[in-house]
Amino acid sequence: MRAPFQRGAFPFPVVYGYAAVGVVEHGPSSLLGRSVFALHPHQDLFQIPAAAAHPVPEAVPPRRATLAANMETALNAVWDSGIGPGDRAIVIGAGAVGCLTASLLSRIPGCEVLLIDRYAGRAGAASQLGVKFASEPPVNADADVVFHASASAGGLASALAAAGPEAVVVEMSWYGEGDVPAPLGGAFHSRRLTLRSSQVGRIPPARAPRWDYARRLRKALELLDDPRLDSLLTDEISFEDAPDRLPELLSPEHPAIVPLIRY
Repeated sequence: MRAPFQRGAFPFPVVYGYAAVGVVEHGPSSLLGRSVFALHPHQDLFQIPAAAAHPVPEAVPPRRATLAANMETALNAVWDSGIGPGDRAIVIGAGAVGCLTASLLSRIPGCEVLLIDRYAGRAGAASQLGVKFASEPPVNADADVVFHASASAGGLASALAAAGPEAVVVEMSWYGEGDVPAPLGGAFHSRRLTLRSSQVGRIPPARAPRWDYARRLRKALELLDDPRLDSLLTDEISFEDAPDRLPELLSPEHPAIVPLIRY
């Protein structure tokens, strides 16, 4: 899972990072002075091909534009799910990807959205996004579609248990190289559930003839024209303070959803 423009290899030394928003200081006249989004490691100044600099829509503030890569992931998952108006959806895991997925689902007419996270501190984000929140799925949830984004075996088990007959469970988590136990007995077969992988590195087959990665990223940036998403940007720290602040912000118990690093 190398990041674009990454240098080095894990564990260290490595120049790593993923989502950056900045202003073009030198380049084509069409980009000069514009705010752009780029997939690039953490640096205060870098040079990339013009095609890798994606203009941020005028209506989207630069801070919110940092969510573009995660919004792409959420958009891809919604496509993969096949969800439609009026469906009952459950999203397990209220991190950046889970919250953005819930925000997209909330825009589907009549869609009932429940965001699940065991940390009660995430309830505020759910309220800002206009979706319901709970620490665990209700008994007999019978969801039409379940999105799993907690990257935990317990979350996957809850996702399968919350799915109704013939429902789809969309697995969005990235587990790395580890093995993850999945309870595929009992209700998994009797309810004829579908466990579907969703990965942002591939566009769903039904859209691939018309969509490419550039079009999808443009759409993700447009979808960030939603002030509710500012609630996900919980902390902003300077690059100089990052070594002291990040251990706390990245702790599983911390309510931070998307910490920003400012250069």
